[in-house]
Amino acid sequence: MRTRISSGSPLEAPIGFSRACRIGNMICVAGTAPIQDGETAFVGDVYGQTRHCLALSLQAIEEAGGHANDIIRTRIMLTDISRWEEAAKAHGEFFAEIRPACTFVEVSRFIKPDWLVETEVDCVVET
Repeated sequence: MRTRISSGSPLEAPIGFSRACRIGNMICVAGTAPIQDGETAFVGDVYGQTRHCLALSLQAIEEAGGHANDIIRTRIMLTDISRWEEAAKAHGEFFAEIRPACTFVEVSRFIKPDWLVETEVDCVVET
């Protein structure tokens, strides 16, 4: 059975995506941008945007019946890899004890130019 978790974005239906999707014990969270109330959160702040994205992802995971300890992989995509330590600080605040597999990668740009980071998160819910 497939469970879809919505972000509430009006773009979900026309694009054909969900904030997160759970099948069995697997939860995958889509690329999560630093959006709050339809606007970019923490403009210019890689650390703040990363924390915000990870918090949104964790909220979706919990809504799907998972927990932070179920996270096995994270992906941190940055428009400027030289700022990776700012994103890593936020990541460490969430995952210092959990220590999922993690990738930091530079991308050329995101949909909105003031987005500095997007995240993806995968979980396996322990039964």
